[in-house]
Amino acid sequence: MSEKIYSLLLRLFPSQFRKEYGDDALQLFRDRARDEKGLTSRLRLWFDLLADLVFSVPRQYFHAEPELVAASGQRLGAGPMFYFLGDERPRPGALALGAVFSLAALATFSALLSQGRTHHSRNASIRQFQRAAPRGASTTARPVPQASSDGNSPGTGDAETQASASPGKGHSGDSMQPAPNEAAVAHGNVDAAERQRVLDAAISNLKQHYIYPDVAQKMSETLLAHQKHGEYDTITDGDAFAHQLTTQMRDVSHDMHLELVYSQDPLPPQPTEQTPEELARYREAMRQMNCAFEKVETLPHNIGYLKLNFFPDRSVCEQTATAAMASLNNTDVLVIDLRDNRGGMPSMVALMASYLFDHPEYFYNPRENTTQESWTRSPVPENKLADKPVYVLTSSHTFSGAEQFCYDLKMLKRVTLVGETTGGGAHSGVWYRIDDHFGIGIPETKPINPYSTPDWEGTGVEPDVKVRAEDALATAVKLAQTKLQKK
Repeated sequence: MSEKIYSLLLRLFPSQFRKEYGDDALQLFRDRARDEKGLTSRLRLWFDLLADLVFSVPRQYFHAEPELVAASGQRLGAGPMFYFLGDERPRPGALALGAVFSLAALATFSALLSQGRTHHSRNASIRQFQRAAPRGASTTARPVPQASSDGNSPGTGDAETQASASPGKGHSGDSMQPAPNEAAVAHGNVDAAERQRVLDAAISNLKQHYIYPDVAQKMSETLLAHQKHGEYDTITDGDAFAHQLTTQMRDVSHDMHLELVYSQDPLPPQPTEQTPEELARYREAMRQMNCAFEKVETLPHNIGYLKLNFFPDRSVCEQTATAAMASLNNTDVLVIDLRDNRGGMPSMVALMASYLFDHPEYFYNPRENTTQESWTRSPVPENKLADKPVYVLTSSHTFSGAEQFCYDLKMLKRVTLVGETTGGGAHSGVWYRIDDHFGIGIPETKPINPYSTPDWEGTGVEPDVKVRAEDALATAVKLAQTKLQKK
């Protein structure tokens, strides 16, 4: 209910702002709502949100008008163009009063909002199709720092997208023949026949491909029960329908990488191989951002500090990683900062972990089947870090491949985790195309987890020393100094 209230409050912002930042804002709300429990924390959360609305909404309307004025001077083609420009700047007092009345109305009529549309973030499945889409094509979803997935080849696009990878394999749902009336879906209007077709295809794919058949059966039964109760009958928007089914599947599976996705624009038939031009762009982007190695330095008391914001493709960034670790080789303690790390490539995760051992160690990865590549490549020649104390900094935004790094090293008792519980995204999905506008990402791998502690899917990795993310570095430095003094 709280998420629906906040989603509706976002409508106070200009439409362009909601389009660009609405999903990000909603995900930040989810993260805080998940981590901040108890009456005091919840009251503080809502106080922060309302204060932000009071100050941010007027500012965004002040910014909106100049953009419209600038747009009015443009002309596309030979046809006439019309712009209706008005003063969109409501008084701050009116906005604050509107927010108060909105909360009161929502509290009174909450029972009537069960079918309200909720904006939601996309996981890697839709980002993978965006990268695979032919030039000129696009999807309704925009990459957001919410649920990256690991794969086997580098991605293209912005920095966050580059942290993720295109899928190791792709499937088009050839067995799911689209109905001839798909044109309506392209305009966001989903009728009963289309809902039935997408539901049947989703259930069929779950039963055929999901890694746990018993869970797949429970999800299928749950979706059919919701349909029997008429919960889908009033949904005519493709995006809302996809989100509804995704939420209900996750309620059963607790699998954040399982997702039904809707795109207003046609999806390509399947992911395509990366072109040389895309690889060249990726290499250049990695060069400009130093392969996400934001900071490598030696702190007082000879404490090495490495801030890594995602795990890039090893084939592109191995030299940068080697140089970074070599520069820290003679430090007495190592602090690895993953507080802003959203995941990335398993090959780079394993490479970074290799420096922390003097012998090969099995590195569990829930996104890949167990193979000979599932061990670290230890020992690394001339490496001196294998026996040094290591502290890893985490936050609620630490996700996916970064969580694999934390989980395995914690299970191996090799590091001390300092900070917050991580985001909780362990599994990745293979993409199955249902039709031109719907597809589903389904985790399929069955890796061997040798540890009695379940992996971090849906729960995150608990730190050894739990502090606020902003205090994690100072805490780790104090712990390191104490350890050095004891030596």
